[in-house]
Amino acid sequence: MPKTSIDDEREYSDEKFSAQGTFRSEHSKVVCGYFEPDQFIPVHAPDSDVTVVVQQGTGIVRDGDDEHDVEPGDVVSVPAGVERGVRAEGERLEAVLVTAPPPTDAEHEPVRKGLKNEEFEPSSE
Repeated sequence: MPKTSIDDEREYSDEKFSAQGTFRSEHSKVVCGYFEPDQFIPVHAPDSDVTVVVQQGTGIVRDGDDEHDVEPGDVVSVPAGVERGVRAEGERLEAVLVTAPPPTDAEHEPVRKGLKNEEFEPSSE
């Protein structure tokens, strides 16, 4: 992928957070994430590390049992297998998310379920 920027990739959706892929290999995946207030990536625990770099706005990043309040300049890394999620709080949130290795389609099923049911923390049912 050629050089890009948060501004060039910016795309919001009224329905759910927007993830604009900027790079993917068998080793890692990079997306620019755009969240309207209260939009989120549901809590899930894929077998990949993730690093969230907040560019604009405020929100929370779930890291296992901890929730980190985040603002521009904050970096939160969560190891593979640990529950994680991202939610915008009160304003738009923009972040770069790097996962290594990229999660599988099956590992993203809790994300799809949580978005469908509008649950940050999907139920186990």
